[in-house]
Amino acid sequence: MFWAMSRASSHALRHPPVTPPSEPAGAPSPAPFPELAVAIEKGRRRGRGAQSNASGRYEAEARVAFDDGWHSLDELPPFKTVVAPDTARKVITRNDSPDIGFDRSINPYRGCEHGCVYCFARPTHAYLGLSPGLDFESRLFAKPDAPALLEKELAAPGYEPRMIAIGTNTDPYQPIERERKIMRGILEVLERAGHPVGIVTKSALVARDADILARMAKRNLAKVALSVTTLDPQLARTMEPRASTPPRRLEALKRLTEAGIPTTVMVAPVIPALNDSEIERILDAAAHAGAKEASYVLLRLPLEVRDLFREWLLANYPDRYRHVFTLIRDMRGGKDYDSQWGTRMKGTGPMAWMIGRRFEIACEKLGLNKRRAKLTTDHFARPKGFGQQLSLF
Repeated sequence: MFWAMSRASSHALRHPPVTPPSEPAGAPSPAPFPELAVAIEKGRRRGRGAQSNASGRYEAEARVAFDDGWHSLDELPPFKTVVAPDTARKVITRNDSPDIGFDRSINPYRGCEHGCVYCFARPTHAYLGLSPGLDFESRLFAKPDAPALLEKELAAPGYEPRMIAIGTNTDPYQPIERERKIMRGILEVLERAGHPVGIVTKSALVARDADILARMAKRNLAKVALSVTTLDPQLARTMEPRASTPPRRLEALKRLTEAGIPTTVMVAPVIPALNDSEIERILDAAAHAGAKEASYVLLRLPLEVRDLFREWLLANYPDRYRHVFTLIRDMRGGKDYDSQWGTRMKGTGPMAWMIGRRFEIACEKLGLNKRRAKLTTDHFARPKGFGQQLSLF
């Protein structure tokens, strides 16, 4: 087995030439799938979403394993989930994006074992010197000190409370949360402080914390959104290999709703010619489970996500590859992705308009989005301690 090669030559091997995004033809012929010639062997990536593990874009050199004739690749072990501690000094992340409804968020974990191939957070692993491919879903980082750090930040004299969003980058209820319970610790801090929180997840594990969330919801401090991408078990298994199955997500919606917690269903992402035909069925199933609000997001393919999604599509749905990318470019101004504020979530053009209109009509028929849950900061009480001098009176 050999590894060595320069950055330029290795990139050419890892990403063979394909039709440029600007060409209206849409995509190359799906045969003979040159991308798959350098994909990680199926047995080693069993239960994972990405097909490959290309080096991060900031690395000085890239390495690709290839068989030297001695079948040494057969000796490589499967990708196993490895969790390392993240020693961040702060846990609240700020943003000033004009097209999202929050200015602060928390991510208890970096990387996500769910392995959703379309995940727009994958490129963030490149900042760690790791691959947005299989590394993103197998080499994870946990923040065990997150609850203590959060309490310290909430106690700061200048802190002004506003809703904290959790799950906006990686899922706070991915499988390792079952043992580590970092997210539950965060909720305990927020409940004590009377601080509002909005959660986004595609895991049924969120129902484990229904006790805390129900108490918070009574004071208008919590709401939960569950992402349901498809009702097709085969597509879900292939596209989101370690996420909860669609029926379990719907059951979690029902349990949370029955506990008095405001719930939202997110049809996200909508992928043209793959799951867009399910919009109405997903909304109907979620409404019957008790969801009162709904939203959707069009597929986003920033940076490395484009190539990872292309590889996955060629491997699993080669007959749809051309059509999917043609429609994506029709909704992105002729490109694979357009990051422009205001349109990056919904796209532009006739196809994007039709998806939006179908979503709106379905919501209207099902009575979704009639009223939206509003969270409050009225109950916020700054935590005491962390070196603060207490009053003598």
